[in-house]
Amino acid sequence: MIEFLAIFQKDLRSECRTRYALNGLLLFALATMAALSFASGGIGLTPMWAAVFVWIITMFSALSSLAHAFVKESETKTETFLKLTASADAVFFGKWAFNMVLVIGLQVILSLLSPLLLGLTVDDWIVWSVTMALGGVGLVSIVTLLGAVVAAANVRGALFSVLALPLLLPLLIVAIRATEFALGGDPGSSVGDSMIVLGAYAVVTTTAGWLLFPFVWRG
Repeated sequence: MIEFLAIFQKDLRSECRTRYALNGLLLFALATMAALSFASGGIGLTPMWAAVFVWIITMFSALSSLAHAFVKESETKTETFLKLTASADAVFFGKWAFNMVLVIGLQVILSLLSPLLLGLTVDDWIVWSVTMALGGVGLVSIVTLLGAVVAAANVRGALFSVLALPLLLPLLIVAIRATEFALGGDPGSSVGDSMIVLGAYAVVTTTAGWLLFPFVWRG
């Protein structure tokens, strides 16, 4: 517990100084929403397309910034120190918690600015909030594990995208359907089923990341 908190606080302090990941998340999200706002001419989007754009912005913002949590350790030569002083479980959950804070911040900003820039109207805030939370957990679990995988690779950007997109596609499809319902649309399936799938995906990916991370980290 102490190791986990120490790693989480270290990453949080480092991010407060550099704002590398935070700036990447915000700039990508704001630029994309502004471009969509101008392109739509203020008319607004249908619930289906609004849900698609919300999750595309969320996913690609995360992919562009969150993997840096492990790349930074390699670049600053602190990776070996972490391996010698902290357990693999503490490193995984410390990085996971740091990435989760960033994704929650991104989702709060999307929730506040999407009605203004994209003309969204959230009809069911409970479904919206649960979808964002469960989708965020699954996204962060995948990105955290793959961030460790690509940190030691020479072609990091290409490898990260190749590995991440197939794993995140099921999450993206189900989250879009649930978000469409929250925006007043008809996803064509029960929103309860979507919640179950999102919850199962979050549990499975987090557990798999936790179990597989020691082999990736010590390998």
